[in-house]
Amino acid sequence: MAVLEVEHICKTFGKTEVLKDISFSLEKSQVLSIIGSSGSGKTTLLRCLNFLETPDSGTIKVNGNTLFDGSNANTKQEAAIRENRLHFGMVFQSFNLFPQYTALGNVMLARELQAKKRPDYKANKKQIREEIRMEAEALLEQMGLKDRMNNYPHQLSGGQCQRVAIARALALKPDILCFDEPTSALDPELTGEVLKVIKGLADQKMTMIIVTHEMAFARDVSDHVIFMDNGYILEQGESRELFENPKEERTRQFLTRFNEG
Repeated sequence: MAVLEVEHICKTFGKTEVLKDISFSLEKSQVLSIIGSSGSGKTTLLRCLNFLETPDSGTIKVNGNTLFDGSNANTKQEAAIRENRLHFGMVFQSFNLFPQYTALGNVMLARELQAKKRPDYKANKKQIREEIRMEAEALLEQMGLKDRMNNYPHQLSGGQCQRVAIARALALKPDILCFDEPTSALDPELTGEVLKVIKGLADQKMTMIIVTHEMAFARDVSDHVIFMDNGYILEQGESRELFENPKEERTRQFLTRFNEG
């Protein structure tokens, strides 16, 4: 069974159709990269999957459960939307860390807010917080930030901030980890350290969706690639096949510079 099934998603802003009949699926442990020119709809698609935007129509299923059905979208309550977001971890372009919290505090925060809803939280607050702290420390160590846990975002490099953001997304144990241009705000010399972390997660069989302009990375780390153009999925397929033998002329045009390089 597919972890994620997206069927006929459409999204319009005003009179502009941004997503046009988007359908695809993602298997457990697969890495899916979404490529295409700026303005092709890649980020909007990711935001719809994370319920940061509401599609106009279509369905979104995770592990066979329908999280969104366009036919009754207006009946969705905010609490249900927040619950649906927990299936997806989101890593943004600009990190979105809270400046008033340390790296450790940023990673712990969402888990703590989640834990407070547990009926046993008050009775076991100290133990629960210690468990959350230990898990957060382990994630930061995994990200190579063992000696930076008590630093605030302004004391970290861009690459370090993005690794904190990845740890924060992983802390909620999502079914699918999503990246929206994770290196676009970084200097070229810092890009490699973040891509190395994502490659490590792929090696650990983390299910991921990556919107990226890093073509070599998308080719090498992905199982499946989607090429978007003007709001459509113009072409999709196995990574090497799409990069080396694209079927659509527009895909060939887009990849020409990369392939020539």
